Amino acid sequence: MKKTAATRRAVVLTYQDAPGKSVMVAGSFNDWQPVRKLEDKSNDGTYRCRLLLAPGEYQYKFQIDGEWRSDPANPNIVPNEFGSLNNVLIVKEK
Repeated sequence: MKKTAATRRAVVLTYQDAPGKSVMVAGSFNDWQPVRKLEDKSNDGTYRCRLLLAPGEYQYKFQIDGEWRSDPANPNIVPNEFGSLNNVLIVKEK
């Protein structure tokens, strides 16, 4: 079965830090390209982005001001090939 927009689920990622940071997310859902920006619309250090993902399991990390960091709000982690940790995001079927 081909995954279509109708089978995708909305997922909101949130990262808490000081205001004025450049916060990107990359993961297995976008070939690890840190091109998806999290926005701090209230300028209070709460960065958010909404992703539409097909059901499945994804690994991801944040890139804050060019530095890779794990998501401290997500305890689901796995080691990666670089000797650090990736977070795991599970998108369930409806």
